Amino acid sequence: MSPTDPIPVAIPVALGDAFAWYAPGPLRRGVLLCGTFGFEQGCAYRSWRELAATIAGAGCPTLRFDYPGQGDSRDPDGPEIPAALDAIRAGIAFLRERAGVEEVAVVGLRLGATLAALSQEDSAGAGIDRLVMLSPFVTGKAYRREMAMQSRLLDVMPDRTPMPQEPDALMVGSFVLGARTLADLAGLDLMAPARPPAPRILLLGPKVEALAGRYRALGSAVETGPFPDLTQLVSDPLFSRTPEQTFALVRDFAVDGATGERDGARDRSLEPCRLTDAAWSEEVSRFGPGLVGILCRPAGAWSGDTVLVVNSGRNPRAGHGRQTTRMARRLAAAGIASFRFDLRGIGDSPDRPDGSLPLYAADSVGEVTAAIDHLAGLGYTPSVILGNCSGAYQAFQALAQDARLRGALLVNLYCFDLKPGTDVETMVRDTFRHSQGYLARARQGRFWRRILSGEIGLSRIAAALLRDAAARLDRWSARMPWRTLQRASVAGRVARIRRRGARICMVYSADDLGIPTVQAHFGASDDRIGRRLGYPVTILPGTDHNLSRQADQDRVFALLERVVREARPAAEPAPARPSRSPGGLSLRLSRSG
Repeated sequence: MSPTDPIPVAIPVALGDAFAWYAPGPLRRGVLLCGTFGFEQGCAYRSWRELAATIAGAGCPTLRFDYPGQGDSRDPDGPEIPAALDAIRAGIAFLRERAGVEEVAVVGLRLGATLAALSQEDSAGAGIDRLVMLSPFVTGKAYRREMAMQSRLLDVMPDRTPMPQEPDALMVGSFVLGARTLADLAGLDLMAPARPPAPRILLLGPKVEALAGRYRALGSAVETGPFPDLTQLVSDPLFSRTPEQTFALVRDFAVDGATGERDGARDRSLEPCRLTDAAWSEEVSRFGPGLVGILCRPAGAWSGDTVLVVNSGRNPRAGHGRQTTRMARRLAAAGIASFRFDLRGIGDSPDRPDGSLPLYAADSVGEVTAAIDHLAGLGYTPSVILGNCSGAYQAFQALAQDARLRGALLVNLYCFDLKPGTDVETMVRDTFRHSQGYLARARQGRFWRRILSGEIGLSRIAAALLRDAAARLDRWSARMPWRTLQRASVAGRVARIRRRGARICMVYSADDLGIPTVQAHFGASDDRIGRRLGYPVTILPGTDHNLSRQADQDRVFALLERVVREARPAAEPAPARPSRSPGGLSLRLSRSG
């Protein structure tokens, strides 16, 4: 394949319980990508997709997948770690048997590299010919220790205290490692097998020389090198960056020497991927400007209701902590269809034309409209739209513009509008990474120590204070007559939404930074807010911005079911004084208690 040839379009396929993407290629060497787990893979998802496309563009059939219980895959019937090992073996078998390749190269990231190597321990027959291990964990205990440290940084309450953990479990970035998974991790050890996982191995990362020595002693040809850009890949879901130089080395090692002409007829015989369970059935859609989404339908009777879900931040369509996938299948069990999709620049959808971040992008509402049009063409016109944080921003814009939507559930909406020219990346870095403002943190001794050490610059503080002051001024003037009487004002758009019979349900975690925005536009009275929106604002006390705990997700699900039910065309008009929302405290009560 020449550099000018188009990159093959990936095809969704199933590997047992695992959802996978397969990109055909003419060469006889296939490449399997084994990502890492949970939060880290959510950060790396976009870059991992780019690596797969680069390898496929070089001519090798390429396969990447979600482990069972993660992403868009089914939940495994048994323990998580054995299911992940089985999925890796199924991927190798797919490339050899279905794609018809003669050689297989495997690329593993972090825990995925560890599992890829161990998948060959008891494997019989043709296995891995080349193996790339990107910063592997030599033992599962090392992975557990590092995830425990990450958890203390990632899973925190609004006051920055650690989130309470469930007994015998570990939450890491809203992904939960259960007791059995933790026990199985404790038994993983790359130094234990008596034979190497592959004849040729590329090991990139810190402290890999001991493992490289072990593999050389077992007869493998091993190359080593650093992985200097690992942190930028797996530590930040909003601003993760592709490690281009490292991935170029990975591509070259994976495809070097690949030859032959593979039988492409096998690819044409692949059937569309449909994952099903007792309560739901899912299939992938491509629509609009190359967007990718998944329609989840009830296996039983459909109520006629469909929920459209918009990405939060840069989380792929499965959602932070896989919440969206789980919610979609729970909706299907209740007879409600749903559609989760990726905006441009997120997940499996193409890049934005200018390469910018999709967060709070004004033109992304057109992609939401494209999703509504697509669903309408399938006979699943959505009645309710759901979004969290930046997804709530896009959901509100779509609700205001598209009369087909009759209800919205907006979770932790930070702002209704964003002024043109706003530096979104700076706003997000300064606002959402810190639940406390600079003035509040000024009362803390460690804040001043960071200033004196030079870790925080005074110019940065001054700029942040100016932005905070401008935001407070904007909120203060939001209900002034010259703004509320404008048709484009938030109050004006909400009034038009309500006149057509649609309603807005807003949910916040306690002390969320978006709460003052609602008060600025609609006042602090529960009754006044309820009359204007159609529902009172619900505050979930004792939870984090991402609603990581299952109990909080349950309360949001109860609200969503109610909004869907009351958005049906046959439903009675919204009462002038709506009843209290279930599952949380009202805005006024939470602020006083």
